[in-house]
Amino acid sequence: MTAATHLTILTGASRGMGLAMAEQLLDAGHDLLCISRKTSDALAARAQARGRRCEQWPQDLARPEAVAAKLDTWLAARGPDGLATATLINNAGVIPTIAPVGDIAAADLAQALRVGLEAPVLLTGAFLRATAGWPCQRKVLNISSGLGRRPMASQAAYCAAKAGMDHFTRCVALEEALRPDGARVCSLAPGVIDTDMQVQLRGADPDRFPDVGNFAGLKDKGLLSSPAEAAARVLAVLARADFGANPVADVRD
Repeated sequence: MTAATHLTILTGASRGMGLAMAEQLLDAGHDLLCISRKTSDALAARAQARGRRCEQWPQDLARPEAVAAKLDTWLAARGPDGLATATLINNAGVIPTIAPVGDIAAADLAQALRVGLEAPVLLTGAFLRATAGWPCQRKVLNISSGLGRRPMASQAAYCAAKAGMDHFTRCVALEEALRPDGARVCSLAPGVIDTDMQVQLRGADPDRFPDVGNFAGLKDKGLLSSPAEAAARVLAVLARADFGANPVADVRD
């Protein structure tokens, strides 16, 4: 008998924690569909070495409607045959120019909100619609942030996107709880991670970003998790039997 397959769809898989999650999922025997701005030759080679499938779509998530439609069609064609689990991880996110909102170009703000909030909403809708009735366990993991739960000057768009993701997840959890085989959903803050985003925050203009010293301090004091460490913690939460019991959570809880 052929072993059941675990399918994971992951956005923002080309670098940072997203890349680390993709690597660890392949090592754990998952098949992947990765949606990122760029593809990764290293990830493709790792999948081949592990005997897993890893399809990569180079897509701009600032134009999420087309990506969601493509995902809907792909899932309908793939179907549930042989699947033990089907999971969507909305990980991609960007921060706009680090400045007060009135000093940021509209296009910059729009991109951050589309990638950070609109894309997860549309992709979640496509995933749930296409997999409705599938007999396997279904999960949606939205990667949030502590900044979705506390305000910060010069981070208005990023904070708004993550706060919106949290509340969106609460609503979807209520909807899925009404279905006999509803998906489990969670918006999870992964902790503070040593990524390119942290480099942006530490390098910001102190006159425009009053919290820059706090981010520099995290690095100086060794308080940042590596992408691999953060990925392992996030995936451990995803694998828990009670995943989704709390639709808004933090790996540090």
